[in-house]
Amino acid sequence: MDDERVILCASSKYEEKYYLNPEFEGLPQGIKDELQAMCVLFTEDIGGILTMEFDENANLQFVTMSDENDILYDEIGSVLKIKQLRNTRRELLESLEMYYKVFFLGQEIAEVE
Repeated sequence: MDDERVILCASSKYEEKYYLNPEFEGLPQGIKDELQAMCVLFTEDIGGILTMEFDENANLQFVTMSDENDILYDEIGSVLKIKQLRNTRRELLESLEMYYKVFFLGQEIAEVE
């Protein structure tokens, strides 16, 4: 696998928009709704831009960024919020990683577990 990351979804406080990668339209609607709520609420609370992306090892990463002059962006809060989401949404995040490994990388389920 190459070193490119695959974006699952993103949310921007600046543009007040949410994006779901069309390659993940096959996810159940409930999961898509949960991802949207999680991302939008994150950027409403913290500011900036949040992307959820799979790294080269198929791990789901939270990546945040902000405009250079954004004094309202809460950098410390972003770290704490990500930690909270990793704890409270652990099952969802692990399921998404498994989905990615099986349906995108073609790994066998026995391999993934």
